[in-house]
Amino acid sequence: MRKAGAAAAKGVKTLVLCRHGQSTWNLENKFTGWVDVPLTPLGIEEAKKGGQVLKKEGFEFDIAYTSVLKRAIKTCWTVLDELDQQFVPVQKEWRLNERHYGALSGLNKAETTAKHGEEKVTLWRRSFDVPPPPYDSSHPYYMGNDRRYAHLKPSDLPLTESTKCTMKRVLPFWDAVLKPTIDAGQRVLVVAHGNSLRALVKHIDGISDEAIVALNIPTGVPLVYQFDEKWNPIPQEGRMSGMSGRYVGDLKAIAAEIDKVANQAKKKN
Repeated sequence: MRKAGAAAAKGVKTLVLCRHGQSTWNLENKFTGWVDVPLTPLGIEEAKKGGQVLKKEGFEFDIAYTSVLKRAIKTCWTVLDELDQQFVPVQKEWRLNERHYGALSGLNKAETTAKHGEEKVTLWRRSFDVPPPPYDSSHPYYMGNDRRYAHLKPSDLPLTESTKCTMKRVLPFWDAVLKPTIDAGQRVLVVAHGNSLRALVKHIDGISDEAIVALNIPTGVPLVYQFDEKWNPIPQEGRMSGMSGRYVGDLKAIAAEIDKVANQAKKKN
C-alpha cells in the first residue's frame, strides 16, 4: 500500500484535488455553473469510490476546502466519511465555485450545440478567454438574490465567466489560503468543480492558454499533486499527458471517463 498521503518525504508538500461526483445536470447534460443542483446516486457512488481509493493509499487530511455548492459539499463529506475522517474541518469558499455560464445556465449542451454549432459552443465551453453570453436579473437562474452571496461586492458577482475570469477569482484563494495552509504543514483536500480545478491545474502545471482547452477532469476522481520546497510540482508516476499530478485509481477506466467529459457537448438525450 502506498503511504504518500500519510507520510510524505521531508520537504514535500501534498495537495489532493477532487471534482464533485456526477450531478443531476451532468446526467441531463446541462450547463450548470453556479446553479445549485444535487448529486445523482451515481455521483454519490463516485464520491465514495474516491474516498475508498484515497483510504487504500493511506491519505490523511487536516483540512478540506470546497465551494458553496451542494454537489461539491456533499462529495467532500462523502469522501471524508469513506476515509473515516469526518472530524476534518471543512471550509466553504465561493471562489471555488464552478465557472459561471451566464445565459447558458440550465441549457442542454447538445441542443445548444445543434442550435449554435459545435465551434461556437466549444469556444464558450473550453476557450481560455471567451465567455458565454451574460445573463441578467430576469434569468430564471440569476444568483444575485441568493443570500450565500450577499457579502460579495457587485463587481465580484459574475454575470458570465471565461476560464480566464475563473482563474482571476481562484488564484487569489490559492495564494492567500491554500499555499500558506500547505506551507504550515497541513494536509489539504480541495473538492470543487471541473473549471475551478482546471484553473488551479493550469496554474500549477503552467499549461498554455491553448492547451487548457483540451484538459478535461473526470467526476469523483482524486488528483494528487506534490511540490518541492520551492513549490515546483514533482512529476508523479502514472501522470497523464500535460500534468504533473496523478489520478488515483484505475487509469484505464479514468481515461475513459475523461473521454466522456470531452464529448458532453455532442451527447444526445
